[in-house]
Amino acid sequence: MDGLTIAAASGMKARMESLDMLANNLANAATAGFKGDREFYGLYVSAAARTAASTPGAPATLPVIERHWTDFSQGTLNFTGNPLDLAISGRGFFAVNGPHGPLYTRNGNFHLSAAGVLTSAEGYPVRLAGGGEFRTISPGPIEVSADGAVTQDGAVAGRIDVVDFPDPAVLSKHAAGYFVAPAGAAPQAAAAFEVRQRTLEGSNVGPAEGAVRLVSVIRQFEMLQRAVALGGEMNRRAIEEVARVGS
Repeated sequence: MDGLTIAAASGMKARMESLDMLANNLANAATAGFKGDREFYGLYVSAAARTAASTPGAPATLPVIERHWTDFSQGTLNFTGNPLDLAISGRGFFAVNGPHGPLYTRNGNFHLSAAGVLTSAEGYPVRLAGGGEFRTISPGPIEVSADGAVTQDGAVAGRIDVVDFPDPAVLSKHAAGYFVAPAGAAPQAAAAFEVRQRTLEGSNVGPAEGAVRLVSVIRQFEMLQRAVALGGEMNRRAIEEVARVGS
């Protein structure tokens, strides 16, 4: 396979990965608290290029997506009027008790279980500072202050655990918009934040921007397809010319 075809095929593979990522972003453009992914491109350096015996004309570097990274910038805060909807203005994550350990989210679309426990939409109990769970003590209204303190019937029942990480990039995405921290990455109490009651944070994916990027990547993919076809045509003609000269 010639260098042109190899480079174009590598570029096509990278664009296919980008298409999958962009499609997932657009599918979650209306998901509360969703954080979009972006790609980081790099060049793969072949083993031949790292030695003095690099073959002339052989491809030395190929375009690849080295890694995906998550954009943790804040989405738009939208007033809902629901007293159980909470949003974080600033840095931080809500912590919930997942089935296999703590999970972290920016989606504050919370509910009360039949037992009166404050839970996420998936039924995971929302953690209070100190590791406890909030349970209602009466049918009275629930009020949440800017620092996360939960009050019912004039009594403070606890404070919503809002945590942060020095480098959020250590978090990996989990199902349903949650994040999970690797072993050894302990969360710390968030410093600069404000909890907004009756508000939800929207996705930070802009549908218009995502659609434009999607069209751009599709066009790049089509151009690379033409390059592969061109490389195949050049090889065919070269073989025909060699066969003609040798006859």
